[in-house]
Amino acid sequence: MGLEWSRAEERRPLLAGSRAPRVFGRRWLVLLLFSLLGFMQGLVWNSWGPIQNSARAAYGFSGLDIALLVLWGPIGFLPCFFFMWLMDTRGLRITVLLTLLLMALGAGLRCIPVSDLVLKRRLIHGGQLLNGFAGPTAMNAGPFLSTTWFSPDERATATAIASMLNYLGGACAFLIGPLIVPAPDNSTSPFLTGGHTATIKDRIETVMYAEFGIITLLFAAVLAYFPAQPPVPPSVAAASRRLSYKSSICRLLSNFRFLMIVLAYAIPLGFYAGWSGVLDLILTPIHVNQVDAGWIGFWSIVGGCFVGIAVGRFADSVRGVLKPILVLLFSASTLAATWFTLTFLSNVTHLPLTSATLYTSCILIGVFLNGTVPIFFEMFVETVYPVPEGITCGFVTFLSNIFTGLLLVFLTFYHTELSWLNWCLTGSSFLSLLFIVCFRESYDRLYLDVFISV
Repeated sequence: MGLEWSRAEERRPLLAGSRAPRVFGRRWLVLLLFSLLGFMQGLVWNSWGPIQNSARAAYGFSGLDIALLVLWGPIGFLPCFFFMWLMDTRGLRITVLLTLLLMALGAGLRCIPVSDLVLKRRLIHGGQLLNGFAGPTAMNAGPFLSTTWFSPDERATATAIASMLNYLGGACAFLIGPLIVPAPDNSTSPFLTGGHTATIKDRIETVMYAEFGIITLLFAAVLAYFPAQPPVPPSVAAASRRLSYKSSICRLLSNFRFLMIVLAYAIPLGFYAGWSGVLDLILTPIHVNQVDAGWIGFWSIVGGCFVGIAVGRFADSVRGVLKPILVLLFSASTLAATWFTLTFLSNVTHLPLTSATLYTSCILIGVFLNGTVPIFFEMFVETVYPVPEGITCGFVTFLSNIFTGLLLVFLTFYHTELSWLNWCLTGSSFLSLLFIVCFRESYDRLYLDVFISV
């Protein structure tokens, strides 16, 4: 099962005597608190994109400012290796507390009342950067938490919930911002009235104060109760010794199978992030407006969250089927992307170009691609065990965010003709499908729990 990668002493259980593995009911509270952290981090990160026109009117943001407010998320992954080290050496509690502290400071920085718009914009940028620094924990720590607190038949479900809530927070920003913050009204005059601008600014500040208050309450709750680990590990794998930080990085870089599925994860999801970020521009030539494009993005992410949690639960019920699940999801995403791309070229393909076909194909692309995230995380961990979960997923998301950030920077400065992205998205999904089909799966952690424990 690939256990030749680890030495016997590294797999030696830490459970002593008759202390059999055990799960505790408080694991669901720990999962809830962490999931709320991920939700709020995603919500704050995406809080400006859905209201960018209002932000331009209220604070004088430029197009570059709006792009930077989105890019602070990928840029925030630069200290990812520090958080990986912290999680591995100091545990989950310290890492989560530091993450929430950064989020609270960032949210508070945006709320400082200043009249100088230049200074206010800088404070908002600083707050978004601090929130970006929370991204490594919000996106990486789910598998570490599930292994630490949950039994083998609940791990994939816990990973899916912890991972998907971050995406759900980003999706809810499409609803919360436009629902509370009014859009600029240019129907009667090319210039906004002072009263309308003040209303927009007040509503934006209301959202920022509310987010700051929720994050502060969450920080207090975690400070009051969020154990680093349960009194007794929930499985043999959770109690086994792991590789050191340095050995883990070397192991990841030298494992060809791991690097193969890293590419299968990073390429399509990176392209999808760039594609969805400019979806309104892609759909503009066929007369789909920005609001409809936002709804497509929202339902794509929400649907992907539900699919991710559902397939995570299925993977817990039928063990050892991570690869078939990914093959199925990527086959579906490739078909959906092909459908959208050919429909977009209806003049050539003569496929019906309607709102229903566009919406359905776009949403299905997001549903199937986003649904692969928790399954990928579980496969990463199984492939390179006994490398710690936090280090494994941190390494993957760091590379993925670097790829996404570079793509977003390119799209920021080159967005005149974007139809080529449709072909790139289709090709990347198909390429990842080939990688996964050729991938030789192994379940080292599951082997330890099922056979060694018996």
